[in-house]
Amino acid sequence: MKNLSRLLCAMLLVLVFSNANAQDKNNPWQINIGVNAVDFYPVGEDAPQGGWFDKFFNVSDHYNILPSLSTISVSKYVGDGFSFGVGGSLNKIDKFGDEATSDLSYYGVDGTIKYNILEGKTLDPYVGVGGGYTWVDEVGAGTLNGTAGFNVWFSENVGLTIQTAYKHAFEDYLASHFQHTAGLSIKFGGTDTDGDGIYDKDDACPDVAGLAEFNGCPDTDGDGIEDSKDDCPNEAGLAEFNGCPDTDGDGVPDKDDECPTVAGLKALNGCPDADGDGIADKDDKCPNEPGPAANQGCPWPDTDGDGVLDKDDLCPTVKGTVANNGCPEVTEAVKKALNAYAKTILFDTGKSSIKAQSSEVLQNIIDILKEYPNSKFSIEGHTDSVGSEKLNQTLSDSRANSVKDYLVEHGIDSGRLSAIGYGEAKPIDSNKTRAGRANNRRVEINLVKN
Repeated sequence: MKNLSRLLCAMLLVLVFSNANAQDKNNPWQINIGVNAVDFYPVGEDAPQGGWFDKFFNVSDHYNILPSLSTISVSKYVGDGFSFGVGGSLNKIDKFGDEATSDLSYYGVDGTIKYNILEGKTLDPYVGVGGGYTWVDEVGAGTLNGTAGFNVWFSENVGLTIQTAYKHAFEDYLASHFQHTAGLSIKFGGTDTDGDGIYDKDDACPDVAGLAEFNGCPDTDGDGIEDSKDDCPNEAGLAEFNGCPDTDGDGVPDKDDECPTVAGLKALNGCPDADGDGIADKDDKCPNEPGPAANQGCPWPDTDGDGVLDKDDLCPTVKGTVANNGCPEVTEAVKKALNAYAKTILFDTGKSSIKAQSSEVLQNIIDILKEYPNSKFSIEGHTDSVGSEKLNQTLSDSRANSVKDYLVEHGIDSGRLSAIGYGEAKPIDSNKTRAGRANNRRVEINLVKN
């Protein structure tokens, strides 16, 4: 029972060690349980021991084997192929080299630093060095150990371990010996930096708590789409929109929707178009009446009601005809009235200055011209044949321009008027009579056709 207590103490030390060190994502734990064989023969000593490695595999004559679970060890990977472990073992010694002995108890506690030669492979050989303390028949001494062995991994976590260790005793009363072990090894543990229950070595997002279904990566908004693939990781959304919401359900995700709270059209970036004119209501000055974009969604007005839209109407405030671009057309009656008024304009004798009593006639002309703001007129001056032809030409030019200047001064656009004198070249009556000459001295106002 006393010896059994020693083994239990050794195993307790192993367990304490395994819980006293922080795990690391690169440093998984390995536990090994199995059987061991102790061989005192091939250690380079005199009989009953033998030479170095002599009859090393003579199991039947030299090996001491306890046919039950007799060894346990725990090791921790510390990086770059190195690991550190401790183990405990028990056995019964009935063969000391070539001699038989009565059953002697054997207990050992050992610590080992191992180096894995082919780390991460199915066949995983290693060498190690360490030390421990061994009791044989309750007599104990410290040992310096050299170790060699290999793991054969059947899966990521489970394998078979075969190991041999040479234990060199520091005291003469304890013989140096070999201890061979074989057993089942299990790798486990690791760091969980973010505390999400997934070890860092398997965690695609080791620094951020996440979900097992996403290999440890988070889904902050809980919409079933991991943040790295979620275009809106802080707002629960739909898979069809890569995790972004569509609040108004119009098929346009909120991040692309210019009107996210009102159902609209994809063509208008999620905004509605109540009048169907292709202009979003938010940009439509007349959202309930269809109209062109050029007029901000409003229908073009026809202020004068002549059937010609203001945008095309050269006279938007005066009713006209389509043929005349919305402007009124000058009738024959109007033409006659203009010339009737024009013929009554009076000038000072031999001069181009207009007499004051002609102001009423000129106002009538102005009123008519204003009714046709898009029409152009030619003011023509004429004389009788009295006097020289050159003088008559000059006088007719001057009188035509005097009438034009008067009309411009009283509000008629100069661009609508032209003035020309014909002198005595275009008589309308005989210059042989006084009445005829009076008719020839005249001013005419004629419509200029485009």
